[in-house]
Amino acid sequence: MHILITGAAGMLGRKLAERVARDGGLGGQPVTAMTLIDVVAPTAPDGVAGTATCLDLDLAAPDTATRLIDARPDVIFHLAAIVSGEAEADFAKGYAINLDSTRALFEAIRLAGADYHPRVVFASSIAVVGAPLPDAIPDDFHTTPLTSYGTQKAICELLLSDYTRRGFFDGIGIRLPTICIRPGLPNKAASGFFSNILREPLVGQPAILPVPDTIRHWHTSPRSAVGFMIHAATMDLTAVGPRRNLSMPGLSATVADQIEALRRVAGDEAVALIRREPDAAITAMCEGWAPGFQATRARALGFTAEDSFDAIIRAHIDDELGGRL
Repeated sequence: MHILITGAAGMLGRKLAERVARDGGLGGQPVTAMTLIDVVAPTAPDGVAGTATCLDLDLAAPDTATRLIDARPDVIFHLAAIVSGEAEADFAKGYAINLDSTRALFEAIRLAGADYHPRVVFASSIAVVGAPLPDAIPDDFHTTPLTSYGTQKAICELLLSDYTRRGFFDGIGIRLPTICIRPGLPNKAASGFFSNILREPLVGQPAILPVPDTIRHWHTSPRSAVGFMIHAATMDLTAVGPRRNLSMPGLSATVADQIEALRRVAGDEAVALIRREPDAAITAMCEGWAPGFQATRARALGFTAEDSFDAIIRAHIDDELGGRL
């Protein structure tokens, strides 16, 4: 089996490649080739079976998608994107990377011929919906994005459904909750503070909280997000039916819930490192975000996630801090 991961230098792509290497394959089948691409060169995971090709390529550039699809990967994880804050700040860049590169990839698959029919797992986002929203958003809720990032992801969801319907590939869109706690350094995502206020205090560093404690959002851990991708790549998609974009399970929590979980796990000293510096623009954006999803279809199809923020924090400690504070 040959797998392709776009956006492979990012957190999710890197962890996905590591999981495939650690498992020795995908869905019980050995991975004989792994192609990892991003605008900066990814790093091959330790222990990968078969060949690992790491490429620094811009998927939106002419002929890049065709070059990748010429190798006919069996499973394609399309994770390449710029994050919400950057897509909002740079309109043209957001559409070029989040939309144009996706269309180029899908077109390259279509033009490869009728005898080529890969599995495509697309990383979508809960940003495809926007306020006003119910407390628990049902699976059939209409897409109402209120950001450029959410709009770009919603358009890509429609493309994925149509290309799948026409038989060009077997696609599934995974609407990821906000991933928390993201390892590494802060990025340009408007939602980055959800991770920052936990990640930095856990290692004794200060963090800035730009929104009120009452802000509620939908979260999952990097560990669960990788699990979503693996399950989507290996499950029987006939059970999904024609509606190929799924809202993933997660945890609905307020900022106050996060802070109290941090207090339980790491103590008052960690909480004291959070500095409140209100930002009206970020707060306004957050107030239009999804508070929670029913995710009934995804749960019935076998997708699972953590049910407490204590569990999310402990997963980060285990995976990123060697199991110790």
